[in-house]
Amino acid sequence: MNDNIDPLVLQRDTLNPYRVGLGLAWYQLKWDLRPEAWRSRSVVRSWKNRFAGNRAVILCNGPSLLKVDFDALRNSGVYCFGLNKINLLFEKTEFRPSCVVAVNQFVIEQNASFYNTTELPLFLSNCGVGLVRGRPNVAFLSSTVFPKFSRDCSVGIFAGGTVTFVALQLAFHMGFTDVALVGADHNFATKGPANQTVVSGEKDESHFDPNYFAGGVKWQLPDLLQSEVAYTMARDMYAAFGRRVVNATEGGKLEVFDRMPVSDFLGDVSVPDRTQ
Repeated sequence: MNDNIDPLVLQRDTLNPYRVGLGLAWYQLKWDLRPEAWRSRSVVRSWKNRFAGNRAVILCNGPSLLKVDFDALRNSGVYCFGLNKINLLFEKTEFRPSCVVAVNQFVIEQNASFYNTTELPLFLSNCGVGLVRGRPNVAFLSSTVFPKFSRDCSVGIFAGGTVTFVALQLAFHMGFTDVALVGADHNFATKGPANQTVVSGEKDESHFDPNYFAGGVKWQLPDLLQSEVAYTMARDMYAAFGRRVVNATEGGKLEVFDRMPVSDFLGDVSVPDRTQ
């Protein structure tokens, strides 16, 4: 298949609900028949409501992530979700995320060495089975095209066009009441059709590290519209249960969530941090 073809051209002319339904059922059945599916499901269930009432920060991967005061974040003790290739940040700071989430196949392939050696809790798409060793700190997630926010992630998740949406579902699953996004620029230097697979240049200007996607590796262009739809689902679900998501990114173009400086979020005494 030619990676330069717009993904919309490859879609079928008709929408057949039987084909879609059977395809989803067959995909899920194949996964559920694997022992790794049951082990991973048990791991994800063990995280259910583990941090009920606490707050968390999701570290998105835009260039503005480098504006974060990581010493303050580390000293706050707030639970932090790292995304995708967050390990590229490790040479710049002693800060480490509490867990790492990745669902894109290209990301998992390119970052498998880190995923196979880290002891941090990992939540990865099940496309990573065979690339990443299944072990106690690794949980593989089954994804679906059905657009729904999963409050319980043990059976499946909807990717929503962005790993940030997956992290928001996991944060809800774990019981976090208040979640802040940082580094969510929602703006990419590389332009083109959503989800199109492209080959990177020598330098990546769309992420916090110039080597994030660089040197001729494959990656998929963002689907900003789908991401905004997913973010709206997350915002509304959190609100329906008396929870909240705020955007603590310095700058950027994401306006789905209310804005709040990360320093205010970390120091907000109205949000309890209960000891587990």
